[in-house]
Amino acid sequence: MKLTVVGCSGSFPSAESACSSYLVEADGFRLLLDMGNGALGELQRHCGLYDLDAILLSHLHADHCIDMCAYFVARYYRHEAGPAQAIPVYGPEGTERRLITAYGDVPDEKCMSEVFDFRTLEPGSFRVGPFSVTTDRVSHPVETFGFRIEHGGKSLTYSGDTGPSEALLGLAEGVDLFLCEASFTDGKEDIPALHLNGREAGEHADRAGASRLVLTHIPPWTDAAVNLADAGAVFGGPVAVAFPGAIYEV
Repeated sequence: MKLTVVGCSGSFPSAESACSSYLVEADGFRLLLDMGNGALGELQRHCGLYDLDAILLSHLHADHCIDMCAYFVARYYRHEAGPAQAIPVYGPEGTERRLITAYGDVPDEKCMSEVFDFRTLEPGSFRVGPFSVTTDRVSHPVETFGFRIEHGGKSLTYSGDTGPSEALLGLAEGVDLFLCEASFTDGKEDIPALHLNGREAGEHADRAGASRLVLTHIPPWTDAAVNLADAGAVFGGPVAVAFPGAIYEV
């Protein structure tokens, strides 16, 4: 699998990065994880507008899904070619209604489903193209899912947004690459069931037996270097901070 970081800023875009969005590719299939603020523009650096094959949305906060409204415009108003063929969009219950409400004045109530084949996530496993996807609810104020993606004997786990979570440990058990949020700073913020700090992300990776940890969803007001050091102090494997355009082979 090839993982490309499209955007990795948490809460709102930074001067350097769009919000959460990650492109996973294998066997010519392109799967996008989340599409937050600014992600659609950055995505076009890595693939064509109509080259995505499926989308997974971890949850419905704007910094993870709002550019789906812009992507609807690109797919629905495709000039003389007509609307693009609908692609699967997996998200929490109410994803279609959330995007219609965010977009506002849609032509009709069914137009988004002409270009997005909405499918409701539940804990469990399913196939998306060549990938085996396992998902479970993690710890966040709205319904939020973490994902474990497997292909060719390799595995990738994406945390979504979460506080400390036993479900996330299950998704990350023995994983080859753990893409984990680290929004908070250890000793600075302590809000239950909202986000992880760098130390907690490292502890999750250590407890899960992950091979490699990449910290992501770090807001502009959080010092990534502090979180990197905190994670490295408790996790013995390689640790890095995600950045736009970073590519990881899994």
